[in-house]
Amino acid sequence: MADTIGFFDSQFKRQVASHDFVLNPFEQAALPYLKGRVLDLGCGLGNLALEAGRRGCTVLAVDASPVAVERINRDAAEGKLNVCAIVGDIDTYEISGSYDTAVAIGLLAFFPRQKALSLLASLQAHVSANGCAIINSLIEGTTYMEMFQEGHYTLFGRDELEQRFSGWQCCLSRHDAFDAPNGTRKVFSTIIACRMADA
Repeated sequence: MADTIGFFDSQFKRQVASHDFVLNPFEQAALPYLKGRVLDLGCGLGNLALEAGRRGCTVLAVDASPVAVERINRDAAEGKLNVCAIVGDIDTYEISGSYDTAVAIGLLAFFPRQKALSLLASLQAHVSANGCAIINSLIEGTTYMEMFQEGHYTLFGRDELEQRFSGWQCCLSRHDAFDAPNGTRKVFSTIIACRMADA
């Protein structure tokens, strides 16, 4: 996992230096569903977490990158936002409490399958009644593998994430594919699902 953290820390340093804080397409898709108490697990530079704070949410943002966490807390303080970022090793981090919105964008693919499934189940378990889960992950068909450690990743099946929200109300389900370096591809699945009161 250390190699992956280093990969993203270097990327985050470049983005902070150039003030590149534009929301990606998955974060933009999440905006209408942000409400109440928000957990952003694997929050990266915190662009979505900070935007949630600007929209009146109370946000706990967790990431393994000290560069990202420092940036989030600095900007949250400057903007007087109710956003708290902490450095957390997602391998061992235990979610506590319940959240109106639980977010994991671009996170689950970076763990072996059993850990990815465990993280997903834990996120689901900590969404409050009528709350939303916002999950995005690389899936099968992805051929850009530079950011993964060998044997330490999961590419979900095309419709697997949606299937794992059986019994929830599906608000959004989509697939996106993007060109990547050296003729490779990144393929993503995004699911936004609302936990029904009796789910």
